[in-house]
Amino acid sequence: MRGYPALELESFLEAERHRVGQALDRALRRISPLLDPSLRGAVEQGVRAGGKRLRPIFCVTAYRASGGREESDSDRREAPYDLAASLELIHAYSLMHDDLPCMDYAALRRGEPTTHTIHGERATVLAGAALIPAAALQLWIASGALGLNEGTRRELVRILSRAAGAAGMVGGQALDLLGEGERQLSRDEMDALHGRKTGALLSASLLLGSTAAGASRRTGEALQRYGEEVGLAFQIADDVLDATADAGTLGKHPSDWNLGKSTYVALLGIDGARQEAGLRVEQALAALAEGGIESPPLEALARYVVHRDR
Repeated sequence: MRGYPALELESFLEAERHRVGQALDRALRRISPLLDPSLRGAVEQGVRAGGKRLRPIFCVTAYRASGGREESDSDRREAPYDLAASLELIHAYSLMHDDLPCMDYAALRRGEPTTHTIHGERATVLAGAALIPAAALQLWIASGALGLNEGTRRELVRILSRAAGAAGMVGGQALDLLGEGERQLSRDEMDALHGRKTGALLSASLLLGSTAAGASRRTGEALQRYGEEVGLAFQIADDVLDATADAGTLGKHPSDWNLGKSTYVALLGIDGARQEAGLRVEQALAALAEGGIESPPLEALARYVVHRDR
């Protein structure tokens, strides 16, 4: 992979996923005692269900690229990962709800049974909802451990809440449901949908990291633009994979194709969608250059999202 050897990126991702996993374990130890016992199993399965952990990895990488330091003290050294874990709690809740019978009615996620198939629909709805305030609490505690002032900590919670709410991910999911069946969304509607459903939380990952690091406005805006472009590239690549890979490779059933959803492949064709994803990556890299940000990991991550196989 240009600018960052594939083996080095693989090692980087493995190491980062391990540290994110440790942060999620710490988060669950904090969250579980606050939950009704009937919801603990669903919460733990939803959060521990694996995945690429890209959003927290983007967050910590942006933190470093913006000048954030990892302290020698063990608690503060892991604080950026604890902060980033708040994003994965929101992401986990969104997938738990996406898979529900009233949404995508999915039986498999990442090759494993979905939360509602094991714990039931009621527990999954409530457990997913419980992860929303849990994410805000996680973010608040972690930002305090980083020594940030109260104003910055409140801004971080606002960024996460906006990305997860009606102006972001929830609003995107509502648009997604409109694009099923006979009604096919236009290109502008597709960009709006995925700019909210996928792009908002991914972009927030970059903005959380840069804000926590005390980045300049120029750096923060560049990383946000990068995140918006990478978010769309990620979704377009997902649509290509959905149309070209089998369920065993994806670990997902049913596919968006089976559900009759509007996709970039349906609009642009497979080759056209791949070209568009590549264009989005180049625009993301241009945003880094315009912001004066030199970060080989961010460059490699942008390319990774369109070259992955699942």
